[in-house]
Amino acid sequence: MVNASTVTAPIMFGKLHVAPIVQEFLAAYPEVTVRLVLTDGVIDLVDHHVDVAIRIGRLPDSALVARRVGGIRWVTCASPDYLRRRGTPQTPTELLDHDCIAYEGLELERDWRFSGPQGAFDVTIRPRYSVNTADAVINGALAGLGVASLLSYQVADNVRDGSLVSILNDWAPAQFAVQVVHTAKQHQPLKLRAFLDFATPKLEERMRRIAERYQAKGINAASAI
Repeated sequence: MVNASTVTAPIMFGKLHVAPIVQEFLAAYPEVTVRLVLTDGVIDLVDHHVDVAIRIGRLPDSALVARRVGGIRWVTCASPDYLRRRGTPQTPTELLDHDCIAYEGLELERDWRFSGPQGAFDVTIRPRYSVNTADAVINGALAGLGVASLLSYQVADNVRDGSLVSILNDWAPAQFAVQVVHTAKQHQPLKLRAFLDFATPKLEERMRRIAERYQAKGINAASAI
């Protein structure tokens, strides 16, 4: 195995969960090289000669071979200090009376998805602070600037250590899958098989540990992972 493998993943998920596994893989297979591309855009695996992609949500191409390694959902959260000062919203519509932090770039992204007895619905927030990276949203929430909506894996450590509090858990939207995908090939290259056999169970274990962090706080793991 001397050829490089190209792996792609969403930026923050890749930094937190894929890059450490790639580093372990390289240590276990000294003769292999890996090119890790972190992007929140959807890369065409064939056009860009990508061997493996970590995808969150629906797959745009049904021809891909996919294995589910876990699930995530949006988590509404805020710092304990903010909730002491402003109170804890009990229903999504109460967010209209709260400071919110929007995760958005040049285009406005202000509809937060929830699920209730009548099904899924959106609440259009009025943010006090908007920023275009998840890290900056988390930092704003930690600073007590308002309520944030982030993916469960992004704030699992914060929820576990109590620096952020997960709220509106009974209104959480349905989770969506995290999948390891690759193109269908009759004869799988040895380097690809080695990476899949190495990385897939490690990703599954990481997703299980995220679920356990929410369980420790009494949050239903079925909706939190």
